[in-house]
Amino acid sequence: MFAHFGGILWILPSLIIYLVFKDRGALTRQESKEALNWQITFIGSYIILWIIVAILSAILIFSGGWVIVNILGWLPWLLYIANVVFSIMGGVKVNQGGAYRYPVSLRLIK
Repeated sequence: MFAHFGGILWILPSLIIYLVFKDRGALTRQESKEALNWQITFIGSYIILWIIVAILSAILIFSGGWVIVNILGWLPWLLYIANVVFSIMGGVKVNQGGAYRYPVSLRLIK
């Protein structure tokens, strides 16, 4: 549960919980691995999105597209809000005794 809720604070809580507590049981291993995979996917997507926004903003500033630049600046923050929502949903689901699988997550850690 804490691995999912920790996603609000980015990758570090999920990584620590996975490395320290993965041998405590199957559910702990599964859920901490799921949360860590989601955080890796989220951070990669977040960095790529910031790079795309920076490139498009640089192009649009020279063409006078200030309104579009302002809209583009919000996209990474919307992705972070999605991270918070998915992390809370995962934590609540696991707290209720279930398992949570993030809808769009790369399964990098097997």
